[in-house]
Amino acid sequence: MKLYQSSKWIQIGVIAAVTAIAIPQVFAQDAGTRVAVVNSEKVFNESNLAKAMQTRLQNEFTKRQNDLRDSAQKIKTAAEKLDRDAAVMNEAERVRRQRELADQDRELQRKQREFTEDLNQRTFEERAKIAEKANAVLKQIAEQRKIDIIVQEAAYVSPKADVTDDVVKALNSQK
Repeated sequence: MKLYQSSKWIQIGVIAAVTAIAIPQVFAQDAGTRVAVVNSEKVFNESNLAKAMQTRLQNEFTKRQNDLRDSAQKIKTAAEKLDRDAAVMNEAERVRRQRELADQDRELQRKQREFTEDLNQRTFEERAKIAEKANAVLKQIAEQRKIDIIVQEAAYVSPKADVTDDVVKALNSQK
């Protein structure tokens, strides 16, 4: 029994020694891996495509936003008027106007939710277009510089590994 246990420990020792010798070789092979980092938010905020997207969305949604703001102001004014006049109104008229204000407020909230959903959807669509172009640029940069991996949003980035500015420049040079 002791011989079996001894040989088991010898086997474990041999495996450990082989592993200790092989692991540095595995890591040495990966030492040539080239990694770069891109800050996607910077690409989405600073590229000409992103600025054009912001302008398009602003033009597309400004009228609706102003209409919602005007409606909110009208409801606020009507509520203030109701508060001032409530003491001199009869009960039925006061209740009717309160219901009207509540209905208007619900309708405004519904329109605001729709506006927010529409704006978010359009923003997502536009960002997807930019991301598609940025990914193509990233692939070109990776091929040109022989980069193996490009990571987004790293905790720390050495300036020599950051390719964000190059991506923004490449996107800005596209038509």
